[in-house]
Amino acid sequence: MTTKTYDHPEFSLSLLHPKYWPVWLGFGLLALVVNLLPYRILLSFGHKLGLLGMKFGKKRVHVATRNLELAFPEQSKSEISDLVRENFKNTGLALIETGIAWFWPTWRFKLLLVDKDTNALRQHSQDGKGVLLCCVHALNLEITCRAFAVLGLSGYGAYRPHNNPAYNFIQYRGRTQNGNGAIDRKNVKKMLRVLRNGERLFYLPDHDYGRNKSAFVPFFAIEDACTTTGTSLFAYTTKCAIVVGSGYRNSNGQYDILANKTIEEAYPQKDEKAAAAYMNRYIEETILRAPEQWMWLHKRYKTMEDESVERGIRYK
Repeated sequence: MTTKTYDHPEFSLSLLHPKYWPVWLGFGLLALVVNLLPYRILLSFGHKLGLLGMKFGKKRVHVATRNLELAFPEQSKSEISDLVRENFKNTGLALIETGIAWFWPTWRFKLLLVDKDTNALRQHSQDGKGVLLCCVHALNLEITCRAFAVLGLSGYGAYRPHNNPAYNFIQYRGRTQNGNGAIDRKNVKKMLRVLRNGERLFYLPDHDYGRNKSAFVPFFAIEDACTTTGTSLFAYTTKCAIVVGSGYRNSNGQYDILANKTIEEAYPQKDEKAAAAYMNRYIEETILRAPEQWMWLHKRYKTMEDESVERGIRYK
């Protein structure tokens, strides 16, 4: 039995059916807003959206607060509260940043970027070596992915088709600009082929993806955080380089793009648990550059090592 894979979505007249009009209207409005308003106003508007979300998203406020309490037990309640507030401001801004990443023309998008240090990626490119570019779920992830492409470092990302065909078409088009590509998340063979062909594959190993193909290793203050072992699969199978990278919005409102650490030489490929712990140390370092910009609203510590313990109990 073959695994179903999805074709790249293409435009068809069926996408103009009235049932899809709300999607077209919503994204059309977002495109109009991000292209007409000055950038500084967009930043302020995004922050206000996030603060508004705090008032109506109490469950997510609880998740973010609990994640931070678990990750940083040494921090006071007021410090955690301040970080949650900043995190929600960045969460609101994520909608605006998605609009910027998907709908701004390249000439304008370039103005936001600072190539802080991408030498590791460029060196591997010159050597013709495939690179597993390990990023994190920063709230500005859409900006980061397009930024690498605009800087001449395009790559492939795993693609999860949306159930709404119109949304799926717009999302796919937005994420495959400036040379970036997308691969059906189920098509592991194609991902491996990309790396063997000397190209770049974006990979995000920082979330809790469930018990399957995972190890329980330290992540910040939690000693048994469920962590994917997928990095080991790609590294061991393709002998690719592993580079840690991300984007950070700086105090000037621009985005520092960083991919300066190549870590495969000391990566324990044959020991999945050691490899997951090794990767997490670099993920922590990446997040700590701007902790308020990471997705703390995700239940990072929901899967328990002991299967008899209720999943998500840490958030009760």
